[in-house]
Amino acid sequence: MNSPEGSDLSRRNFVKLSAATTSAAVLGALGTQGVMGATSGSDRIRVGVVGCGGRGTGAARNCLDSAKGVEIVALGDLFERQVTAAKTKLNVPTAQGFWGFDAYQKVLAADIDLVILATPPGFRPAHFEAAIAAGKHVFMEKPVAVDPVGCRAVIATAQKAKQKKLAVVAGTQRRHQPSYIDIIRRIHDGAIGELVGGQCYWNGEGIWFREKTGWLANVSDFEWQCWNWYHWDWLSGDQIVEQHIHNIDVINWTFGGPPVKFYGMGGRQNRGSIPGNIWDHFAIEMEYANGARVTSMCRHTPKSSTRIGERVVGTAGSSDCTNYIKGAKAYKFEGPTPNPLVQEHTDLIASIRSGQPLNEGEQVAISTLTAIGGRMSAYTGREISWNWLMNGSKLDIFPKTIAPGPGVFTDVPMPGKVELV
Repeated sequence: MNSPEGSDLSRRNFVKLSAATTSAAVLGALGTQGVMGATSGSDRIRVGVVGCGGRGTGAARNCLDSAKGVEIVALGDLFERQVTAAKTKLNVPTAQGFWGFDAYQKVLAADIDLVILATPPGFRPAHFEAAIAAGKHVFMEKPVAVDPVGCRAVIATAQKAKQKKLAVVAGTQRRHQPSYIDIIRRIHDGAIGELVGGQCYWNGEGIWFREKTGWLANVSDFEWQCWNWYHWDWLSGDQIVEQHIHNIDVINWTFGGPPVKFYGMGGRQNRGSIPGNIWDHFAIEMEYANGARVTSMCRHTPKSSTRIGERVVGTAGSSDCTNYIKGAKAYKFEGPTPNPLVQEHTDLIASIRSGQPLNEGEQVAISTLTAIGGRMSAYTGREISWNWLMNGSKLDIFPKTIAPGPGVFTDVPMPGKVELV
């Protein structure tokens, strides 16, 4: 189980995907106005949104700001109040609105070209599969699953999207940020020598929680958990997956693929009596194919110092992956700084209009699975390999029945008591 061998096929694909994304992002930064294709110029791109919370409406606004000819025509969410609020926030009063657990199906049945998938991550594999089956281009928020079974499903769907020539872009916006693209290209070209180690962080103070009071007192426990999705691993994947994936994705990008093994720890000590089963701190050692080890650290601790970012060290220097390179080939990025949350949509729209659709589905699934691997190692107290994670794990924690009713209240994971599945 702890063999250091990873999935060579996935690692090679990861490098190819990274290169394709980088090239498209550089071109996309020039804008879409001059791009010709089947849907060129100011031709309409009709967009549907599934998941109308803060990130869903944020992604929809970013999409509207990314290029001319984009319009939101359909909105879907579990809750009617979210759809109503989104119409106001986005100023799209005539957009079709749907709510309930089948809202995603109704959005996909509407007259749309592109769908934004921004529900809690546990729903992502099924929604992504349905979107590609319906022939829609996809922007999907990270992470894209909460367990290995879900990640493998996303990879399979991404391959179907490629066959159908459908665009798939994920919410790992650093992949579309000129500073990251420039610095990591230089690292790949040998600016700091061979990579020998690194660190990545998402250490912050905490997140929201919504009590089951007011209007929420009248919904089922399952629906209330969906409203409080961050606090259960079967919905969010835990902090290391939901949030820290950004930094882990950068490390994977820099190293050209996922780690070959994981060794982690963590726990829950600052969430107090807040319901939920997620932890509030993780520390993971990720070992990459050349033997280099990277420390991954994330936490939610009130009144603590915030640190969010990445750092890699090579035989000839070091870098923060986004602003500078230190060493014999010292360099500081001073190029354009577009909003990466908008830029990722600019690149997506440009790829659709050019007839050369981006496909980041496998790439984001691999980084999601990397974060899940760290979580699983910490939850179980076991060292695990990428090969086993990718090909052996049968862990599938998302419920099979999705409907109003009883909640899914699982215990807080305790190392030594959690089995490796």
